[in-house]
Amino acid sequence: MSDTVKDRIISIIAEEAVMSPSDLRMDMTLDELGVDSLGLVESIFKIEEAFDISVPFNANEPGESDFDISSIGAIIAGVERLVAARA
Repeated sequence: MSDTVKDRIISIIAEEAVMSPSDLRMDMTLDELGVDSLGLVESIFKIEEAFDISVPFNANEPGESDFDISSIGAIIAGVERLVAARA
């Protein structure tokens, strides 16, 4: 797992959750962090902008998306795949 990708995503999610990055664990869900659907969409936009990628996420039907948002670790893994595919 690339520390750069991991650190940037943790920073984005921590900012949205109004928490310190050091308080986040890879197995935490966005619900546990108090990130609502609007916060999720804002986080996805920030991630897309930070890595110049397009995240295959449908905010209207999150369960139908091809992007796993079940935990911080899953989000990081998904972004790493997208970044690698872009390279």
